[in-house]
Amino acid sequence: MVLYLVRHADAGNKHVWTGVDSQRPLSDAGRRQAFWLAGQFDSRPLTAIVSSPALRCVQTVEPLARRRGLQVRTDPRLDVDGHAGQATRLLLDVAGTPTLWCSHGELIGEVLSRLRAGGAPIDGAAEWVKGSVWRLEVLDGTVVGATYQPPAD
Repeated sequence: MVLYLVRHADAGNKHVWTGVDSQRPLSDAGRRQAFWLAGQFDSRPLTAIVSSPALRCVQTVEPLARRRGLQVRTDPRLDVDGHAGQATRLLLDVAGTPTLWCSHGELIGEVLSRLRAGGAPIDGAAEWVKGSVWRLEVLDGTVVGATYQPPAD
């Protein structure tokens, strides 16, 4: 089964944002990345989209959800302050369905590190820049393949 792990698109500088961080929206560049992302999944099987509740994550996957006729479900285990162990279990426990997950750089880095420690073929110098996608092939609860796709410029 294949899973997709997406880092939310560009949402500007969090140190400049004066509102509540969970409500920080995508920037213009981030909206372009979100529309680009939606087009990347035209020929890929996808039955579910799960996102961090943070606005920037939800906005990242909304164009894809509309394009595919799917609802965006949110899960606090994918939030910026989520626990990497819980998020990793969440991803692997539902690996029977082609699902796209959207989260934050802080958590994605920790999840990739845990997967690597469990034998996943993820290089130690792996990246997860804003708007990027990790394609994870899962077999019997183990990641057996991992491919990184950088975002649109």
